[in-house]
Amino acid sequence: MTSEYVWPADQAVLAKLDWWRDQKFGVIIHWGPYSRLGVVESWTLCQEGEDFMARPEPWQDDPDGYREFYEKLPEGFDAPAFEPDRWADACAAAGMRYVVFTTKHHDGFAMYDTRLSDYKSTTTPLGRDVAAEVFDAFRAHGMGVGVYFSKADWHHPDYWTPDLPTPDRHANHADPVGWRRFTDFAHGQIEELLTCYGPVDVLWLDAGWVKPPREDLDLPRLAARARELQPGILVVDREVHGPQEDYRTPEQTVPGELQPFPWESCITLGPSWYTAGPGETYKSAGEIVRLLCRIVARGGNLLLGLGPDHTGALPDAVHERLAEIGAWLGTHDEAIYGTRPCEPYETDDLVFTRRADTVYAIGLRVDLDEVRVPLPQPPRTVRLLGHDGPLDWKADDGEVIVRLPGGHRARHAFALSLTMSPAPTH
Repeated sequence: MTSEYVWPADQAVLAKLDWWRDQKFGVIIHWGPYSRLGVVESWTLCQEGEDFMARPEPWQDDPDGYREFYEKLPEGFDAPAFEPDRWADACAAAGMRYVVFTTKHHDGFAMYDTRLSDYKSTTTPLGRDVAAEVFDAFRAHGMGVGVYFSKADWHHPDYWTPDLPTPDRHANHADPVGWRRFTDFAHGQIEELLTCYGPVDVLWLDAGWVKPPREDLDLPRLAARARELQPGILVVDREVHGPQEDYRTPEQTVPGELQPFPWESCITLGPSWYTAGPGETYKSAGEIVRLLCRIVARGGNLLLGLGPDHTGALPDAVHERLAEIGAWLGTHDEAIYGTRPCEPYETDDLVFTRRADTVYAIGLRVDLDEVRVPLPQPPRTVRLLGHDGPLDWKADDGEVIVRLPGGHRARHAFALSLTMSPAPTH
């Protein structure tokens, strides 16, 4: 698997990739008319029998009736609480540096004003170009923008041809003429997103089953055109390893060790990729902080998945967690952003990052009184982020022993900053 990663040759892409690796923390927002049902995005249209694809009452045994019902969901999509500025405010306050927004999920419903289909947010009672407003709101906070786009389209007649069975997620025909039409359609929609919606940093392509030989969407041509329209843009062809995968995106999991390529774990705050309804449980702010620290120490980014409910609002519990995460990052940001992994990477209680001559030892347990940091040479200075007073520390036999000050207990995690002597130049 690792040998299949291809480093970009385009210098603009390499520069953008270096920028992206500095950002560390992003948000992916799923939202669409499916939020009216509280189901797992558009997956309930699929008939592969997985639990998350289960159709709601009373359509469990009526896939055709459910599809007809589902495709009419936009007729009631009004979202009176849709305020993208509030989303952006909360995510920026949480310390997130970029957004990936679902412009189109597998159901083919466009959350933007595409000229190539009437199945879109501007023809609903909401009547708004959702993606345009989201991107503008997040850019106003200086955040990067990523376009999520599903390569599949279960609404398009040249992907799921009417009157033919749809036994699984794949295109349900083998008509080369129809597939060429669909390919042109998909390329055309992406061209709209990359020409009419401002600067885009990432094209985040989902539906990894859409790939050669069965479903060849001509990704080399699509990626080349994307880079003509948006020089330096990062292209992520999820689950399809090769030159159109500028970084990898493990889902709901974290690699167990340092990886030899750029990567980003996409992990949900709650049980699903968006807010399905009242009573949901969410990971705690502490879980997310410690998850972020482990991911960054292993060389990755965290893309935290969340989304509004059917009204367009993020639940109060989501706002609370984002604010708590942001409070921690407000004190410990220098140990996270713009850093790179640092040996020994992890011990039982610590993970490590580095920027220039400074090593950060991040403690994932806050009940410790003493910390032992393995370092091959003594540091010049030792600081505890968020603590202004001096520290009691000493270097001894390849490690630095630090007594944490009494009464000082960081929430969720703490970070020591150890400034090393520069390496000799001659």
